[in-house]
Amino acid sequence: MNLDDTPEEADFRRRLRSWLHRTLPTLPPAPDPDDWPARRAHDCAWQRALHGAGYAGLHWPREAGGQGAGPLRHLILLEEAERAGAPYVGAGFVGLLHAGPTIAAEGTDAQRARWLPPILRGEEVWCQGFSEPEAGSDLAALRTRAVRDGDDYLVTGSKIWTSHAQIADWCELLVRTDPSAPRHRGLSWLAMPMNAPGVTVRPLRTLAGSTEFAEVFLDEVRVPVSCRVGAQNDGWRVSMVTLSFERGTAFAGEVVACRRTLAQLARAARANGSWQDAVLRRRLGRLHADFTALWRLVQANVSEAEHSWRSGAGGVPGVGGSVFKLRYSHARQELYEAAAEVLGPRSLDADQSWTADRLSSLAYTIAAGTSQIQQNIIAERILGLPSGSWR
Repeated sequence: MNLDDTPEEADFRRRLRSWLHRTLPTLPPAPDPDDWPARRAHDCAWQRALHGAGYAGLHWPREAGGQGAGPLRHLILLEEAERAGAPYVGAGFVGLLHAGPTIAAEGTDAQRARWLPPILRGEEVWCQGFSEPEAGSDLAALRTRAVRDGDDYLVTGSKIWTSHAQIADWCELLVRTDPSAPRHRGLSWLAMPMNAPGVTVRPLRTLAGSTEFAEVFLDEVRVPVSCRVGAQNDGWRVSMVTLSFERGTAFAGEVVACRRTLAQLARAARANGSWQDAVLRRRLGRLHADFTALWRLVQANVSEAEHSWRSGAGGVPGVGGSVFKLRYSHARQELYEAAAEVLGPRSLDADQSWTADRLSSLAYTIAAGTSQIQQNIIAERILGLPSGSWR
């Protein structure tokens, strides 16, 4: 792994910084967090700006509307955009970082041509329909069923923690198509239109006050067979591709954001005198080391994806994403615990974002696979230990 930019990458980074410097001051202010139609419009407008400037889909194939430039260029975009304070992908998170890369790697030519360009142009928003109320962290225990009926599947069941469901056009949906098969082998990955008859969305309000998640109820929803990505009953493997992108590269921008937050805390500690506490200095220093190491791990995972992409294997990140996800989830929580120590009562100020960020950090040891699941993956797939030995 070479961590230095090539001359071409360095030139790309310079041009990107210049474009961000010119463009960001022209953007309108962010909308009210609870106004989801406005948030969708705002986030999609930013995606259209990226697309118009040639920065959308850097690591996606050209035949699907992307730039064909590889995962490393995409990592540079995430890093520079976050450093410049550019808008996050927001409502486009699932389409751009989960579903889109999965379709690029596993979809047919027709599926790539249908779904990827609208994602890149900010025209269509996706949500994720994996988790279920009765399945907990055991994804293979899902019960939502899809019964073949001619050229359609009839889908019945429910999903929970479905990100951005209330404003989504499509849902990446994991369903059970063969109830008689072993539970990992009877699943299929579908792209479901959210406006189909039988789809009911009920927003959920989180501890932080956000309504980004929702319950989704499915009552004999017709989904064309042509909307299945991968073979029937091969959905577990396809969903692992989705989760590899989610754990391996989707959090890259958040690591940069956490490093910026840590620098803000260090400045605040110097300003309010808490920097004199040697224990606090060691705590912040360890967090600095953690997030520096996590950024290097992101680079390693993306380098692996780059090698996969150049070899024609789809650019799918490896199981190293679980190593990253496990440590990042806990480091983020520790960062906002440190923020409460540095800022004291100010960390509860309604004008600050610290409280919401602290509360949202609690979900990271659950989202995208619990820490226990990540430990299992690391033990079995990286270390080659017997099943359950991490306990």
